[in-house]
Amino acid sequence: MSLKKPNWVKSAALSGISLAVFATLSGCGADHAKPASVAPTVTVSKPVKSVITDWDSFTGRFEATDSVEVRSRVSGYLEKVAFQDGAIVKKGDLLFVIDSRSFQAAVVQAQGKLAQVRSQLALAEQEFARAKVLIESRTIARSLYDQRLQARQAAQAEVLSAEGALSNARLDLEFTRITAPMSGRISRKLISEGNLVNGGNSSATLLTTIVSIDPIDIYFDIDEQSYLKYRRQAHTGGNQSQVRIALPGESEPSMSGRMDFIDNRLDPSTGTLRQRARVSNKDLQLSPGQFGRVQFSSQAAYPALLLPDTAISVDATRKVVYVLNPQDKVEIRPVTLGKLHDGLREIAAGLQEQDRVIVDGLQRVRAGDTATASAPLEAQR
Repeated sequence: MSLKKPNWVKSAALSGISLAVFATLSGCGADHAKPASVAPTVTVSKPVKSVITDWDSFTGRFEATDSVEVRSRVSGYLEKVAFQDGAIVKKGDLLFVIDSRSFQAAVVQAQGKLAQVRSQLALAEQEFARAKVLIESRTIARSLYDQRLQARQAAQAEVLSAEGALSNARLDLEFTRITAPMSGRISRKLISEGNLVNGGNSSATLLTTIVSIDPIDIYFDIDEQSYLKYRRQAHTGGNQSQVRIALPGESEPSMSGRMDFIDNRLDPSTGTLRQRARVSNKDLQLSPGQFGRVQFSSQAAYPALLLPDTAISVDATRKVVYVLNPQDKVEIRPVTLGKLHDGLREIAAGLQEQDRVIVDGLQRVRAGDTATASAPLEAQR
């Protein structure tokens, strides 16, 4: 037999269930409540405004302004080497001595020959003088007079020939002492004492070489595009004759030079134009064959905005920077980049001087976010 529950009992039970469900829902809501979001803090900086000069960089090689191969003008046995390998020599310094005894004998022989023909000339002069007197009185035949005249002229020619032979013998004797034809740094000796030296022709023995060292030249090739750019910008007042040079291992140029040669045509095989700059080398720091980076400017200095590379991001295929607008909203600005100047990147287009660029904290913001700017940091050059 079933008992029927009063209505108030049912109402109480339903109320209890409702309270339990409400309490459960209230508890769940309290556990999952989120605090209000806080705007991230980023570091901003205005671009550095600076007057810069745009330099193009090319690889060059140093070469001696002048160089000479030292060879002998006469043949003979090498008697003496009068220099230290790699030394600095001056024009006229003695370098080599060749055995001169045979050349001294040739000079004596030439002197004797000259004395002989001079005596023959004196006799011919006397005979011609007598013939000249006799022909005027018609005492001798005309043919005899002509013979005496011809003998006199032949004797004069013999004297000239002997004088030339003596001068040549003296020159050969002088050439046995080989001196430096120019000042510079000498290489090592390529032949030792006692060896036979060939001289006086195209197969003359190479004894050593000398290169000039102050000043020194650096040659470099510029591409056709740069060449055309320099031609177009020549009227802007850029100093196209001045170059800066950095040696291997140097981050900044340590010396300067002046352009003094541009080739008259481009190399068709490489599309480049050979140029040359002359550099002072008083401390003898540079040697022919060394490499150097030549920085060349074709235009006058101009104002530019600079940023550190860390402030520049890549968005798909373009370079961008993040800036805070006056409402502290993050905006993306596409920019055109220039060259690096003293560690800062030139912004050629897309940025204004008053823009606040985010330089730290880029990973915490996206376009459209609100951000809090920290105290602006001055970009360090």
